Amino acid sequence: MSTVATATKTKQKGFQIFLPEDIEECVITPRRNFTDDEFWQFCARHRELRIEMTSEGQMIIMLPVGGEGSSRNFNLTTEFGIWVKQDKTGIGFDSSGGFRLPNKAKRSPDAAWVKLERWNALNEQDRRKLVPLCPDFVVELRSYTDRLKKLQEKMEEYIENGAQLGWLIDPIKKKVHIYRHDVPVEILDNPAEVSGEPLLNGFTLKLAGILD
Repeated sequence: MSTVATATKTKQKGFQIFLPEDIEECVITPRRNFTDDEFWQFCARHRELRIEMTSEGQMIIMLPVGGEGSSRNFNLTTEFGIWVKQDKTGIGFDSSGGFRLPNKAKRSPDAAWVKLERWNALNEQDRRKLVPLCPDFVVELRSYTDRLKKLQEKMEEYIENGAQLGWLIDPIKKKVHIYRHDVPVEILDNPAEVSGEPLLNGFTLKLAGILD
């Protein structure tokens, strides 16, 4: 379930968050929209939380994924990272990276990739904080605290904002949802692997340790 968290402003212009127990995520609606710098500072003060922001300015605070989810994500980023290092045509990111999409949403996919020419076009300041673009490739890995519909909506948002390829990996239902621009969503039932062609030339993700 989603619920609304209580947030109180402190004298240091920060926020103290009181998270209810037994929840999937909390939604905070600030009295005014945060600037990019304010959102960045907020995330820096609450490093133990996973924080995103919708295009409407609502802040989404998600709980940690737990041991199994963390292990799956480690396997995902390790395998993908090996390909990124060898391929050299783009820059890879793990779940700690943040992106400001064209619709102003601030998202942190579990894995992402940006073409090298797009990354090189950014200035040094843009590279250091929220990256002001939508990745070319994104992955969301469902955990036991994630609602499938919310993740599907997030994947659609990535595609609408310029992602060329997206994978929603669902270990709970043993499925992989493949998103592409102007193409119906393809759903694979318990596949052993999934190909990133033609965008990710030569990359095939082995799903042992990720989907099982």
